[in-house]
Amino acid sequence: MFYPEDPEILRNTVQSMLDQAIDSGDVPKALIVPHAGYMYSGPVAASAYVLLRQRTEIRRVVLLGPSHRIPLIGIAASSASAFATPLGNVTIDQELVRTLINHGMVTCLDQAHQLEHSLEVHLPFLQMALPQAFDLLPLVVGDSTADEVSGLLDFVWNGQETLIVISSDLSHYHDYDTARNKDRATSRAIENLRYQDIGYDDACGRNPISGLLRLAKKKALHCKMLDLRNSGDTAGTRDQVVGYGAYVIQ
Repeated sequence: MFYPEDPEILRNTVQSMLDQAIDSGDVPKALIVPHAGYMYSGPVAASAYVLLRQRTEIRRVVLLGPSHRIPLIGIAASSASAFATPLGNVTIDQELVRTLINHGMVTCLDQAHQLEHSLEVHLPFLQMALPQAFDLLPLVVGDSTADEVSGLLDFVWNGQETLIVISSDLSHYHDYDTARNKDRATSRAIENLRYQDIGYDDACGRNPISGLLRLAKKKALHCKMLDLRNSGDTAGTRDQVVGYGAYVIQ
């Protein structure tokens, strides 16, 4: 529902968006990227994913996104061995999943993943942008504190071989000017690692974003905005828009 089913069309679509994106040259440890249909947020997401084209060291992607479909307390992993897209399978790091379950950091709940788009829309971008195959740790985040999410991220942080990706859109269904003002304020909070200033109405991925920003501040990292637009700028009307931002943390 969010991207073309035909492998060739999907490959060409993602390739075109990556080719049109500006590579800022930043080397990411973590990215925050939107998760709407490609015609709406794809160009914004590409501004982050283009940074991965030369990152031959990345072998694992830890992907966190919000739960849209079911009420969820805590963080949910999947029992699947792989996620499939039209571009092929992405192997899930089942050993790491078991470790997180044993440490009580996540539960295994396939229902949380079954219809959840906030994770899966990123996979074709990752498959196209990264120069080599990678293992995936996909986690759906429900009602969780910044401390809980940051603790999990710190546990799986590792070195340059691990990339953290947080999936989130920004404001939803305001008029164009209202959305721009709200999203600018949210963007400033994200760039300054002020996770306490981000509300649930500001970003649907507020909980995973908060955990990442809390950890980034603890590790004295920096956040940079790469793109900030909304659906009124890309492919929609301007009466009710959804905001999209892309950020790199390094």
